[in-house]
Amino acid sequence: MERRLLALHAHPDDESSKGAATVARYVADGVRAVLVTATGGEAGDILNPALEGKISQSDLPGVRQAELAAAAAIIGFEDVELLGYRDSGMPGSEDNARAEALCNQDFDEVLGRVVEIVRGFRPQVVLGYDNHEWYPHPDHLFVHRITVELATAAADPSRYPDAGQPWQVSRVFAPAFTADRFVALHEAMLEKVGESPFDWVLERIEAAEPNAEARRIMRIDAAGYVEQGRDALRAHRTQIDPDGRWFAVPTSLVEEVYPWEDFEIIDEFVPTTEASGDFFEGIV
Repeated sequence: MERRLLALHAHPDDESSKGAATVARYVADGVRAVLVTATGGEAGDILNPALEGKISQSDLPGVRQAELAAAAAIIGFEDVELLGYRDSGMPGSEDNARAEALCNQDFDEVLGRVVEIVRGFRPQVVLGYDNHEWYPHPDHLFVHRITVELATAAADPSRYPDAGQPWQVSRVFAPAFTADRFVALHEAMLEKVGESPFDWVLERIEAAEPNAEARRIMRIDAAGYVEQGRDALRAHRTQIDPDGRWFAVPTSLVEEVYPWEDFEIIDEFVPTTEASGDFFEGIV
């Protein structure tokens, strides 16, 4: 059986900060992977101090598209589908009001476009977004809505009849930033280094996950691919400070203490268990 995975993300760099090592691992094992990116990230800031004053805001869309292509190649995506909507910006920003912003699009129209991609590629596994984001970015919330509806819509012949032959996705997952992961890394950094970059993370996770114990979380072993995922994130050079907190924990310590990436089980049409540790377990 040819295994296929589709990853749906809101902005350039999300594919590299959420589950990149896992996708790289599956690609290395022969899985075909396609990336769908909803917006161009136009509302992002330049967060790398080394690039301040060297790239204008007007140049950012083109730069971010080039960064996305580089990162996708590092991870191993065979194709990148750009939906072409505008970054909606953070809640309450002026970007929210722009007509071309993702948050202002007709939901059924956007869903139909993603359904068409799914029916064309026919993945058994889709990665999307959960509803436990640390901050309520309008684009992340929009992608979460798509994630919840996508598998059912793609399989229903009465919906989007012009979007290709129906296809039943077997499982839908969402990369999850869990307290388990950050507590483990936080404690390891305190023990090994004497300080940790994760105090702020733990506070936000605790506030955002009051019902975390109810989530069904699958851990995927990404040992050996953590650095590849980090290289993809570094490719987004406008968005990431290579000397910043994203990389404060050495790769060797990550792989020693918490070599997994966590994914919430959002939807399943072929039953699975959290303990399987494999997106494709039992799918034939």
